[in-house]
Amino acid sequence: MAELSSADHSISPPQVRIPRDYNAAHDLLERNLKAGRGGKTAVIDDAGSYTYQDLAHRANRFANALQNLGIQREQRIVLALHDSIDFPAAFLGAIKAGVIPIPVNTLQTTKDYDYVLRDSRACMLVVSEALYDTFAPAMKDKPDLRHVIVSGRDARGQLLFNNICAQAAPEFKTVETSSDDICFWLYSSGSTGSPKGTVHLHSHLMQTAELYGRGVLGIRENDIGFSAAKLFFAYGLGNGMTFPFSVGATTVLMAERPTPQAVGRVLKQHKPT
Repeated sequence: MAELSSADHSISPPQVRIPRDYNAAHDLLERNLKAGRGGKTAVIDDAGSYTYQDLAHRANRFANALQNLGIQREQRIVLALHDSIDFPAAFLGAIKAGVIPIPVNTLQTTKDYDYVLRDSRACMLVVSEALYDTFAPAMKDKPDLRHVIVSGRDARGQLLFNNICAQAAPEFKTVETSSDDICFWLYSSGSTGSPKGTVHLHSHLMQTAELYGRGVLGIRENDIGFSAAKLFFAYGLGNGMTFPFSVGATTVLMAERPTPQAVGRVLKQHKPT
């Protein structure tokens, strides 16, 4: 599976070239391993820190778990996850497997989730344990929904994220995809009617990382970043994941709501010395 070459990485925006044969998750992970950053910290969350090699293995394990559960390429899975290592592992692992992840707002209601599950015809839900009770009524009468995976300690009678990943291999051969294949969905806010599942292609993640992450924000390898916008937002997805991963930087993820107090605590904890 092709990814942007090291020569491409040095090209200044807006000259971003994406190969025809391309998988966005493969690129975001493998570029760091090839650059020798496997031992560098990629993610710091509420539970600890994880290197780029740890992240790659977690994403690969989830990709293998999807195949073990019979999830096919181009099928859709809903991710209702608080910001932690499980979000990028599930998001990137799904994309490596050719499966289409749909991150959703973790602050919505049961009615909202019922609509998304029905509209997307998702065959799997990956949900944080703290959100399970809100989702539970929405899981009913969904013939397409075959598996529910819980991220946390209590599986609530479903499959546990850590368990299915632990039982899967840490190596995975990326499914062949192209730069203009569908990569993921994000639902709109619904301000002009029912929310719409907006389609994003494999090329979009690296284009925004190169054009905005590097070209506007100027993110670099030695940066430590934190995004008040959560990963389920398009802006948070870039700030908290694809922008830092595109250059080998470190991202700090916080599960709780970004109140001024919580954000201030994180910034003080990770301020440069």
